[in-house]
Amino acid sequence: MEAKNILIERNLRLVAHVAKKYQASEEEMDDLISIGSIGLIKAVQTFDESKNSKLGTYAAKCIENELLMLFRSRKKLSREISLYEPIGTDREGNEISLLDIIEGAEVDIARKMDLKTDIGRLYQVWDGALQEREKAVLSLRYGMFGYPEKTQREIAQMMGISRSYVSRIEKNALKKLREAF
Repeated sequence: MEAKNILIERNLRLVAHVAKKYQASEEEMDDLISIGSIGLIKAVQTFDESKNSKLGTYAAKCIENELLMLFRSRKKLSREISLYEPIGTDREGNEISLLDIIEGAEVDIARKMDLKTDIGRLYQVWDGALQEREKAVLSLRYGMFGYPEKTQREIAQMMGISRSYVSRIEKNALKKLREAF
């Protein structure tokens, strides 16, 4: 363990040398050296002298790989957009975020997800809980499955039954669905 520590300490100049190649990047030199040092530590821990290569050559490659991984991860982050990050200012000088621009009517995401879940459950119990006539009345009444919404009177005329009978069928079908939920 002590030998590894000595190898790491004695090769810190190698880290600075490799990091100098990337000094033109947006990263601070101290950060590059810190990340490069991690590469040096990994190199010392994984070096295999039986492969007939020098530690310096292997360590330089490990240091460079560690720095390149840093740049790749930062590049991924740079493509991400924050809705709250300022993108400019308005006429009064207030900062404007992307959220301010795209913000429309307030949407309750939790409520929307609950509604989607409930609709899924409705379709699951639909076939088992209702008879064909009840399905037809509810589909027409509430505009389901691509049907346009119809009044009870229109449904009654289509089915050749009274409006009050359509109302009873609708009421009973809704009761069955509530119980099935």
